[in-house]
Amino acid sequence: MTNPLILKLEQRDQLSDEEKRALENAIARVRVVEADEDIVREGDRPNESSLLLDGFAARYKIVSNGRRQISALHVAGDFLDLHSFLLKTMDHGVLALTTCRIATVPHATLEKITDEFPHLTRLLWLNTLIDGAIHREWLTAMGRLSATAHMAHLICELYLRLKVVGRAEGDSVQLPITQAELGDTLGLSTVHVNRVLQELRKEGLIRFQGDAMTILDWERLKKVGEFTSTYLSLQNEDR
Repeated sequence: MTNPLILKLEQRDQLSDEEKRALENAIARVRVVEADEDIVREGDRPNESSLLLDGFAARYKIVSNGRRQISALHVAGDFLDLHSFLLKTMDHGVLALTTCRIATVPHATLEKITDEFPHLTRLLWLNTLIDGAIHREWLTAMGRLSATAHMAHLICELYLRLKVVGRAEGDSVQLPITQAELGDTLGLSTVHVNRVLQELRKEGLIRFQGDAMTILDWERLKKVGEFTSTYLSLQNEDR
């Protein structure tokens, strides 16, 4: 299977064969992290960055009353802590929401890539810029959209991000994220999450069968979620 990071980057620009080999050779090892285990913890000073090959992961922080806020959801092809290459100390944790396959890339290897592959370096930089754009979009949605619109927006985003890395079959994706985890992401109670999902189902916008989610009316779902994909930078162009 093609490295999902390569699929993700090729959505945005062309990669040379040499750049693809550099990405493949950058992987030092692959490990499996079980659901609910930390991939990296707040306060860690990692000497390698983690690339998600399979599964779902989340950035999170715990506040003083013990409640958790998820600030990002990650899918295959996402670097979970690329920024630790430069920031050094993690100011949040990254958790496996499902069983995850993780490729580790030593920071020494990333430094070599930045020295030898300027175009590839720009694309990795683009990765972090898109992470920032997603974060801005989430803040706007959380602050200004209704709970139903916020959920619809998140579903649209996750569908496109999974489609880019070959994890969609037509209008369906596997989305093994619990309602409690969605609540920690959207800042809602589990009861409220359930109510919102029922509303989207009742309106004929989505269908769940186990972990499989199918979008039944893409245009209406986008309208409900006030969703446009500009912030995901999905167009392929010279970077």
